[in-house]
Amino acid sequence: MSGRAQGARQPAAFLDRDGVLNVDHGYVYRIEDFAWLPGAIEAVKWLNERGYYVFVVSNQGGVALGRYSEDDVARLFAHMRRQLASHGARLDDVRYCPEHPQATIARYRQVSDWRKPGPGMIEEALARFRVLPAEAPVIGDALSDLQAAAAAGCPRLLVRTGKGAATQAAGIPGAVLPVAVYDDLAAAVTALLGGRG
Repeated sequence: MSGRAQGARQPAAFLDRDGVLNVDHGYVYRIEDFAWLPGAIEAVKWLNERGYYVFVVSNQGGVALGRYSEDDVARLFAHMRRQLASHGARLDDVRYCPEHPQATIARYRQVSDWRKPGPGMIEEALARFRVLPAEAPVIGDALSDLQAAAAAGCPRLLVRTGKGAATQAAGIPGAVLPVAVYDDLAAAVTALLGGRG
């Protein structure tokens, strides 16, 4: 565990889901289509062991577009948690946004600050767990992850998995800099922790 002084606030790591933790096939919602990216489970466990909260924040606009349901989202997150638990790892909080401004299902058709690049999911988790933004890096593969992190005042880490290589190649806007770039989640977490030991 961490060597922080007793009473010190606990840090956190916010992780996007598709393209960071798992292979992004586009609208991943079925358990049989879910595949962890190499090193992702271990990276979550390293964060756990070093005293970080681990939060997932994920846009799930496929719900609003009628491609799958919120029950499907819940089932997949439960599957992820079971698999992590079997490796001695855990997610401390999971948040997702089902809304989309172009939703085909009327009740989900809205602009929500929970939908990245809005910072709503991040800000609510920071408040609930009493984490300082400066101690809560956001690790994502898309520009919207970086924008949400910047809006919440959190450090930004980009991984080249998922959409990350394309995000980097397109150029990162000055408004979200500085951004640290890593090959994958395991590399990002290793750098964040100053090594795995």
